[in-house]
Amino acid sequence: VQLVESGGGLVQPGGSLRLSCAASGFTFSSYAMSWFRQAPGKERELVAAISNTGGSTNFADSVKGRFTISRDNAKMTVYLQMNSLKPEDTAVYYCRKNRFASYLGSYDNYWGQGTQVTVSS
Repeated sequence: VQLVESGGGLVQPGGSLRLSCAASGFTFSSYAMSWFRQAPGKERELVAAISNTGGSTNFADSVKGRFTISRDNAKMTVYLQMNSLKPEDTAVYYCRKNRFASYLGSYDNYWGQGTQVTVSS
């Protein structure tokens, strides 16, 4: 299993970024996927998750209405669209493979290397 995140960077408050996570080494279309983040000095936290078909999603309360998660099974890629970014969104963002197809609350221990998102003026 390999997960490679990209798309992070420096953005001003109120701006947008789209993160991508390219997956390989497993049947991508059979598993839900998740995005987590870890800010300095804080624990890693769930940001968003999406079922294998994209039909179910969930989001942390802190990002609801601002972030969307999507996937392209043909490209074996999961995306995190982040709008109206705030300084408190600054973190390293990781994608993670879930354990099941449609149940979003169970995870395998496969992580990407992370991509840094910094929201600052």
